[in-house]
Amino acid sequence: MEAIKNTLPKIKMTWKERLTILKPYLGDRIYEQIKNVWLIITYLILFQLIILRLPIVDSIMIAVGIAIVLFGLMLFMEGLTLGLMPFGETIGATLPQKAGLIIILSFAFMLGLGATFAEPAIATLQLAGRYIEPDSAPLLYSLLNEFAGQLVIAVGVGVGIAVIFGVLRFLYSWSLKVLIYPLVILLTFFTVFANFNEALNPVIGLAWDCGAVTTGPVTVPLVLALGIGVSRIVSGSSGGTGFGIVTLASLFPIIAVFSLAFGHLGLDDYYGRPNSKLKFDKQAASAHVALSEEKNKPKELAETGYSFEDFEKFRKSGKVPAGSELSFKGDMKLDEGKIIIDNASIIVKKRYGFRAKMSDLRFWDDALDFFEKLKDSLIGAARAILPLCLLLFLVLRGILREKIKGSDEIAIGIFFALIGMSLFMLGIFLALEPLGSQVGQNISSSFTAIKPYGALGMHGPLFENKFIGQIAVILFGFALGYSATLAEPALNALGATVEKITIGSFRKSLLMQSVAAGVGIGIAAGVAKLVFDLPLSWMLLPPYMILLVLTFISSEDFVNFAWDSAGVTTGPITVPLVLAMGLGIGQSIGALEGFGVLAMASVFPILTVLIVGKLVQQSESSETEEEVEA
Repeated sequence: MEAIKNTLPKIKMTWKERLTILKPYLGDRIYEQIKNVWLIITYLILFQLIILRLPIVDSIMIAVGIAIVLFGLMLFMEGLTLGLMPFGETIGATLPQKAGLIIILSFAFMLGLGATFAEPAIATLQLAGRYIEPDSAPLLYSLLNEFAGQLVIAVGVGVGIAVIFGVLRFLYSWSLKVLIYPLVILLTFFTVFANFNEALNPVIGLAWDCGAVTTGPVTVPLVLALGIGVSRIVSGSSGGTGFGIVTLASLFPIIAVFSLAFGHLGLDDYYGRPNSKLKFDKQAASAHVALSEEKNKPKELAETGYSFEDFEKFRKSGKVPAGSELSFKGDMKLDEGKIIIDNASIIVKKRYGFRAKMSDLRFWDDALDFFEKLKDSLIGAARAILPLCLLLFLVLRGILREKIKGSDEIAIGIFFALIGMSLFMLGIFLALEPLGSQVGQNISSSFTAIKPYGALGMHGPLFENKFIGQIAVILFGFALGYSATLAEPALNALGATVEKITIGSFRKSLLMQSVAAGVGIGIAAGVAKLVFDLPLSWMLLPPYMILLVLTFISSEDFVNFAWDSAGVTTGPITVPLVLAMGLGIGQSIGALEGFGVLAMASVFPILTVLIVGKLVQQSESSETEEEVEA
């Protein structure tokens, strides 16, 4: 065979011919990524341009960043398919046959930890620290800045423990309900305790949001491959669909982040505390105080009013400055068709409104060093991808003694994943984070006057009635969550699986609408939390208490896919955009932090799916009773 192979003539192809062959393949992959992201990005851009009537600042940078995100995601997903998934599938199928329980569980933990580092959305957490004012939320500030590395490790440890319990659940056929009850009760206790602690309270949103960051395109396929492999060996069948691990990988990281926060609270080593390693910088502290004072100035003394220079120009020229509105005070009477004002005072006020010309807007953030960000992205991607690949390789060759099939393809896949993740992280810096922050900061102009993102002057409020403006922002959140969820490809796959499991009683379209409505309600609730400055614990705990009741009275199948449905809503595009948007809203209205939107977007889909599931079951029972009576 080898001799025949050597005698075959090599086909020589020009670069043009090679590109002609690759063009349809690459076109399909790029089109697939465009389908995943176009709706949410278009919605955000059009909302700012048409509803808020504000231009997109750094528009060329954002456009370039979106293109980089699309190309990076295409390479990354292709790299996962070619490079990491074959590792995961082979190990998942053979490890349970050749290794003992201790080795399986050790690998499960390391896999969960390594997969978390490789999640594209985890990089978003590292950008969130700059939105937090250290004096207002010192522990949260330290977790996102000084202890950022520990935070990511804590999230990874949480996922690792979740994978261990997921494997044990497959091995011993545990009900998912048995794991959900103690986890939710423990998280309730942590949340209530943190709610009444001044330092811990701002951490609640971060902890719950971290549960949504973990269930992405790397973690879910790898841990499912292991879990289904174990189940296949134990049951001797196809092993089911692997429901449950995604739920555990969402809950355990929340516990891990709370535990990290409790630890630093006990050590008293966060910002401003006696054991903190951060040196107190008087000059920086004075600048921070000055900035806070400037932000809290009455509007007539800040950008909303005229400067002394404006006043001098008006005094010399006598011309009312453009963009002004006049009002009069004094005794007013009507005399022979004339309005006469005695002792008149003319008040000239700067009218709200964004007046910058397009030529005044920047199209690229000059403060952003493109090549420095590219270098940081490459280093970050290497740290995330290469250790995971090394772990998979060592287990496959060192423990399982399995040969690596298709090593050329795997090497190319790892290279694609590395470059793809680097580009995606760069795209977060260039596009996703700036766009989400921009819309988040500017959307507050619906109900209050704000300084628009990256611009001078004031804008808003769009609605004279503040409450109506706040409701408009909440409706924006619902529409964003609903439309973005329906565009998630993972939801399509989940819907098909659920329809198959329930033998058509829970239709794919019904599940998709239930999840999308849940995410829409969740994001709307998260935005309401920010707009009305509501405690997150008040909004999170009641839905989870209802969930415990619904979980108890629902069948195992419905519980499994309902709780996992929250995981499909947090894709690599949605997480950075929604997280940045929430932080932007919080920053524009002066909130301590802007976390919690992702947490709310995770709980309500479970609620809506379980409620619809109960209605479906009751409908089936009623039909069965009618058939029996007939």
